[in-house]
This record gives sequence, C-alpha cells and structure tokens, in this order.
Amino acid sequence: MLVEGVEIVYKLAMEEIRISGARVHNLKNINVTIPRNKLTVITGPSGSGKSSLAFDTLYAEGQRRYIESLSSYARQFLGQMEPPEVESISGLSPAIAIDQKSTSKNPRSTVGTITEVYDYLRVLFARAGDAYCPETSDLLEAQSAEQIVKRLLQKKQGTKLQILAPVIRDQKGEHRDLIQKFLSFGFSKARANGKLVPLEENLKLHKTKKNDLDIVVDRIVVKEGIKTRLTDSIEQALKFGEGHLYVLVDEGGKNSEEFYSEHLFSPKSGKSYPSLEPRLFSFNSPLGACEECNGLGETKVFDRDKYILDENLSLDEGAILALGKHGSFYFQMVKCILKTEKIPLETPLKKWPKKIRNIIFEGTDKEYTYKFESENSTYSFKKSFSGLDAWLEKKYRESSSEKVRSSLEQFMDIQRCPSCEGKRLNKYALAVRVGEKGIMEICDYSIEDAFDFFKSLEFKGNKKIIAEKLLREIKNRLGFLVDVGLTYLTLNRAANSLSGGESQRIRLATQIGSALSGVLYVLDEPSIGLHQRDNDKLIQTLVNLRDLGNTVIVVEHDEDTMLASDYLIDIGPGAGIHGGKIVAKGTPKEVLKEKTVTADFLAGRLSIEIPKERRELKKTIKLKGVTKNNLKNLTVEIPLEGLVTITGVSGSGKSTLVHNALVPAVKNYLSKKSPHNVCYQSISGANAVDQIIEIDQSPIGKTPKSNPATYTKLFDQIRALYANTNEAKIRGYKQGRFSFNVKGGRCEACEGNGQLRVEMSFLPDVFVTCSDCQGQRYNQETLNITYRGKNIAEVLNMSIEEARDFFKNHKKIHRALETLFSVGLGYIKLGQSSTTLSGGEAQRLKLSRELSKATRGNCLYVLDEPTTGLHFKDIKVLLDALNRLIEQGHSVLVIEHNMDVIKVSDYIIDLGPEGGVNGGEVVTQGTPEAIIKSKVSLTGKYLKKALK
Repeated sequence: MLVEGVEIVYKLAMEEIRISGARVHNLKNINVTIPRNKLTVITGPSGSGKSSLAFDTLYAEGQRRYIESLSSYARQFLGQMEPPEVESISGLSPAIAIDQKSTSKNPRSTVGTITEVYDYLRVLFARAGDAYCPETSDLLEAQSAEQIVKRLLQKKQGTKLQILAPVIRDQKGEHRDLIQKFLSFGFSKARANGKLVPLEENLKLHKTKKNDLDIVVDRIVVKEGIKTRLTDSIEQALKFGEGHLYVLVDEGGKNSEEFYSEHLFSPKSGKSYPSLEPRLFSFNSPLGACEECNGLGETKVFDRDKYILDENLSLDEGAILALGKHGSFYFQMVKCILKTEKIPLETPLKKWPKKIRNIIFEGTDKEYTYKFESENSTYSFKKSFSGLDAWLEKKYRESSSEKVRSSLEQFMDIQRCPSCEGKRLNKYALAVRVGEKGIMEICDYSIEDAFDFFKSLEFKGNKKIIAEKLLREIKNRLGFLVDVGLTYLTLNRAANSLSGGESQRIRLATQIGSALSGVLYVLDEPSIGLHQRDNDKLIQTLVNLRDLGNTVIVVEHDEDTMLASDYLIDIGPGAGIHGGKIVAKGTPKEVLKEKTVTADFLAGRLSIEIPKERRELKKTIKLKGVTKNNLKNLTVEIPLEGLVTITGVSGSGKSTLVHNALVPAVKNYLSKKSPHNVCYQSISGANAVDQIIEIDQSPIGKTPKSNPATYTKLFDQIRALYANTNEAKIRGYKQGRFSFNVKGGRCEACEGNGQLRVEMSFLPDVFVTCSDCQGQRYNQETLNITYRGKNIAEVLNMSIEEARDFFKNHKKIHRALETLFSVGLGYIKLGQSSTTLSGGEAQRLKLSRELSKATRGNCLYVLDEPTTGLHFKDIKVLLDALNRLIEQGHSVLVIEHNMDVIKVSDYIIDLGPEGGVNGGEVVTQGTPEAIIKSKVSLTGKYLKKALK
C-alpha cells in the first residue's frame, strides 16, 4: 500500500509543479499547481507578484537545489542563491532564467559570439577555408625545407641566424619532461615567453599561465659551404616544430624575426604565414586581433568639439574644458604661451589667430619659457609645447587611474579603426575565404542573408566531409534566430547595443540550439520590442522549446501569447499590497470565463477606447537626409503637440531615426552647436520646441542606496519635514541627520544599508539584518524623531500609495506622490532599491518626475516602448499620463509596437517595409485610419483588427 502511495506521489511530481505557502515579496501565502512540460503564462497587473512567483520563487528554488546537489568544491565557483520564502515546492527541474537584462556589457561580445555561431564559423574557416596573401591576394602555398634553405642562403654574407623550433604554444604547466627531453638531445638554448634563456633543468615556466617555448636548434652565420648544415638544422626544426620554425636574423646589427612553415607561403611576396587555426579568427586572441584596436574594431580619439566648451569664451572664462582648473600646470603653460605671443587672455577662442590655434592644439618645436610664481618662490623652465591633443592622448594612455581615464573619456569620440576598418581581425585572418567570402563579410550580413548564404554553400572532396557537421550547426543556429524574429540583426552587432527583448530572444534561440530537455525555463516578456508580424514565430519557438520535453513558464502581457498557452495563471487583483493572490487559473478558455481585469480585456468586455476625434497637428519638425545604419537619405516630418508614434517591424530603423538622428539634431539646434559627424543634412521647425527630453528605461541609480524617494527629490522634503519637528529642533538635528548616506544619523554598524554581508567561503554569502538597527538603517537617536507617529525608517518602508495618504496634509510631498500614483507606481516602496526596479518602472518614475515639474515652454518628450512590462489596465494609466503632458502644450513621440497605443495615436510614421537592409524607408504615415488603407504596411494590417 505504501509503495502504491509513493508511486502516485512520484507520478504527480512528474506531471506537475506544486507550490505551497509562497510568501515572497507581496505573495499572500499562495498555493498553485503548474503542469510540467507545458507552456504556462503568468499574467496580471504590474506589481501584482508575477515575477515574485516565476523568478523569485520557482527559478530561485530550482537553481538553488541544483547548486546544492553539487560538491562543495564546485559550489564555490557558482552564483550565490538564497532560499525563497515558501513552505514547499515539488516537481521542480533544474532551472534556467531568460530575463530582459542585457546579454553582456563586454564590448567584445557580439550576436555571433553569444549564439556560438561565430565559434563554428572560426572552426569552418580554419578547417575548410582558403588562405590568401593579404598583400598580393594570391592563394598561399606550402613551403618545403629546400625552399626555406634557398631563401635563407640569399641573405648577405656574415648574417647571423638563430633557428628556433616552436615546441610549446599557449600551454599551461612547467613542462619539465619536455625540457629534459631536449636537454638529452644536447640543446642548450631556448626562448621562453619571448626571452632567450639557457635551456636547463630548473628553467621556470608559469604553472598556471599559458607559456610559449622555442628550442634554439642551431646558431649559424651565412657563408660559403653551410648549405648541408643549414638543411639539417631546418629539417630538424621543422620536425620539432611540427612544420613551423622561426629564424632570428641579425643582419649587421639590424634584428628581425622571420616565420617559415611547411604549410602556407606566398611566392610573390616571399612571406610565410601560420597555418589556419580557430584562434586566428578570434578577435579576443592576440593571434587574430587587429594590432591597432586590439580586436575592438574601434578606437577612441579626442574630439575638440567635446573639450571646447564655447568658442565665444576666453581661456580664463573656461573655453577649454580639458584644461581643468585655472591653477593646473597645463593651464598655466597655455597662459604663458599666449602671453609670449602677445594674445590678451580675455580674447575669445574664436578670435585666436590660426597660428596660435595650431600651436595650442597641435603643438610646436619652438621652445617657450614657462614661469610659475607662488607666494614663496618662482620657478621657470624652457621647453617646446607638445599640443593639447597630444597631451590628452598621453595622459589617457599612461594614466592608471580609472577616475582620470573616465573623466577624459567625456572628451573622446569613438571612431572606426582605420587599420581593420572596424572588422576587428588582422589582415591575414580577413584574407581567408570560404565560398569567396571573408569571415567578417559574412558577419556583416543580416541573419537572414547569412542563413541563405550557408544554405547555398557547397564544398567538394575532403572539405565536404570536414564542413558537413559545422554547416549543420551554423544553419541550425541561424534558423533559430530567424524563428524568433531577429532576421534583421547582423552577427557583428555588439551585444551591449541590443535591447532587453532582443538579447532575451537571442538567448532563447541559443537554448533551443542546445536541445536540452527536462529543464524549467522561466522567461520575462519575450515579446518586448517585437512587431505583431513576428509574434507568431516567437510563440512557435516557445512551443518548440516545450516540445523538446521542457516546462516553459512565461511572464507576459501579450494577448496572443496568453491565448496560445496551455495554462494561464492570473495574479492580482491589484498591485503591491492589493495583489499577490491567484485570481484565476486554468486553460485560456477557462480563464476567459472568470471575472478578472485580465479576462475582461482578453474577452473584449473591457478595452482601451479609441478617441472620437484625432488632434489636428499643424506644427512639424522636418529632418532631411538622414543616413545612418539602414536609413538611406531619409527625409521625414514629425508633427508636434500631439501623440505621434513611430512604428515598423523590428530592425526597420525606428531607434536609429529617433535616438541617432532626431534627438541629437534637436539638441544641436537648441544649443546652437554645429558638431561634426552628424548623420543628417538639415533640420527645420525645431524652434517650435524649447527642449527635448528622453525618458528611457535605464536604471535611475547605480547603487542599492538609490531609491524612488531620492530620485524624485522627495527625500529632501521628507528629511526637511523631520528636521523641522520640535524634538529635532530641541536636539539640534539638521536635515543631514536623516540621510542614510552620511555619518551622524545613520547606523554606523551597517553604514546605512540595514544589512551586513557575511562571506561564507564556498557557501552562499549571507546577508544578515543588522543587529544594531534591526534593518532600519538609522541609529536609535534618529529613529526617536517621529512625524505623525512614524519615524523616518517607517516612512521609507511605506508604499507610494500608503505614503500618499500619510502625507495628505503636506501639499508639496502629496502632489509628488499623487503623480507617482497616477502613473501606476502606487505599489513600489519609497525606499525600494533602484537596482530592484524593472526598466518599465524606471521609465515611469522618470515620467512622473516630468509630470510633477512646473511647465516650462514646449517640450518634446521621447519614449521608447513605454508599455514594456505593462498590463492592459496599466497601459490605460500610462496613456492618461501622456495625454496630460499633451494638454499642457507639450509633444509626445513614442516608439511602440503595442496596438493599444498605436490605435489611440494622433499620427503614425510607419518604417519598413522589412528589417535591416530591406528597411529604413517611410512606408506610410498619417492617422491610424489612413495607415490601415496602405497595402504595403505590415503595421496597418494588424492595426485594422485593433480599430474594429
């Protein structure tokens, strides 16, 4: 009977995940069952507890259990996981989270590297590529020992040669057996890690670092009668070096190094090249990286437009920002030069003679006398002047201070590397061909074009056998990227330039490529940034991931994804303290019958209303001749004083038009600047706005101490309120006393953090509540000061909604809190760490700050996908906030895919018709009613359904 019971429990565990008593964040002791090997969508209003259930409960516990199953040695190298607050979870599998965080901040990471397509490409080019001489473009040929000898004998009589055999390349370890072997052969000299040393038993190589070791086979002088000896030495070196050797040449004191190989040689240029290997095509390896940019494809150069503040100012008025303070050494040197050249110090920069400008910025060999005086002494010296450009370059290059380098970078411009032309690799690597294409030519293709290229690529003979498996892997991975709607990206696209949605879909494609089964996948809104046209492909990808034998749980607000799921869980009914409950669960059909906000929107019982009439927009900003990325000489007029939406399929050029062209153009116009390297020909109509404000989804702060109260400046007012209480005045407490960032009022045991981090070696780091302040951040003296019965720590722990009611008698604070509440942020806490806020929450915080400001002229607000992370109900709140800005006389421009925003817009500019090289054009523009009449607009096709 017991065995039968165990069998039933085991069977249930294999069929479902059972969660009991989940209390993470705002979850209210919920119990829920999720089917295994199914596609489950968790939805609900923003802040209702979706991520708390999916990521902070399910994923956290699945990952923690997997890590705990490993040895203590392995655990010390893995991430630290804290157990979630839940009574029990059964039926869990090893978990993988695919969230919206950027894939990598490393400038070397690309779409190709993170999807592993580039790894397979490197092997393909190394094993099946044709090598060409980068100088003559001739196919490289192998060299024989006889050819090498003949070439060396052509050198001048008396030339000294050292013949080296490379025996170790990039290998860790001391290699004592190998050293002993060559000692027994009678060799006495070697080159270890670039230095010539005696070959002896105690020769030290790095045990934990990669080493290079060459054996000096012979030292010989070019003269008559050495051919036999030279031939023997060359053959021996080729044997030890597995077909490779180096020759150190001393030709009358002129030293050089030559490489020879039995494999690759150019008869025309007379140069030898190393054999093809995967490292040669890696821009992260010294073997393959461009020497000038070290594989980055770009170089940083100082830009005078950035370090000259204003040509109308004089030197003393701070015209040249890069010179720093007036008392700085270099500032005084420039001052001395101007005095010597009889240029008055009050002369504006624009009136300096050309000769003086050249001296100051580019330098001169002419020597000047520099005199420095202080109260006690006088110091003078004579020296030429290197110029401001060279001085800044030297300072940046030689400084070991990250702070100094960071401050100098504000004056720098990033330009394409002139040596490799942005291709990252050295000339030899770029000269190798597969199907008459170089590796970087292929990486510059869009994913779709690269996929087509490899589908048609054919090899013959042995290369066909070698390339077969590699081609299959490459085509599979490219196919998965096509399936998730990323056809427009290139393999060379930098990972740090991808949006959260793009990076998430790339990782999704990579997971499908790995073909794992029995895994719990947790995804956070994979439809972000995706046009409706590509949504079906994404849903099919999620289904494919499920069909591999995995449990797929998706936090999502997209209607199509919800309706395509096997199981739907609706959390609510509201946000924060009003959420954290399961309000509906079951198949989509079952959930539609429930009386919840989500069900009402899905079933059409509720909807975002289409305005009865559109605003008539008369003023416009005209941007002419935009050429950037896939935008080719684009001219567009953007209406003002209404809600204007930029639409189009993913990769059609929306972000390029807005962020790379429009925003800089308006800023340049308003600041009266004429910078170089702009991507547009002209701008007109920008005088209709007084400023342009970008409201993006970047974090509001970089440290955990940053929070909504500090960001919105509310905390200053709250601290002032506490400092103004009678008790604080009696004790002499000022406003600074109530800050947790400075000494005085904060708890010094935890330095105002409320927690202490305890390192546990191979065990997870433990964050314990500070015993001195009990997690309240402040010392007891500060906490004794109360306002309406609450101390400062209790106020920081209030939600926006609670604080709004608490400060209802304080107009200024209440007004700011009311604005935060009006953009749907009533559930977040005043003191909540900024690092825990989502991109959508950060964007709405910034929007609330703009809404609470006093109106100053006409502003153009620019938002990029503001509906990210928003439920149907929250989108309505957002639209109300945007309309309030417009009613104040401002203009709102949004990049958006969400049909609820697009359908209520006053004007739409639709880019396309496709992504990448097939995009970059204005397909159609006008009111939503005009857009749906277009036969070529993909947006119009889906908008027609939304307008019904």
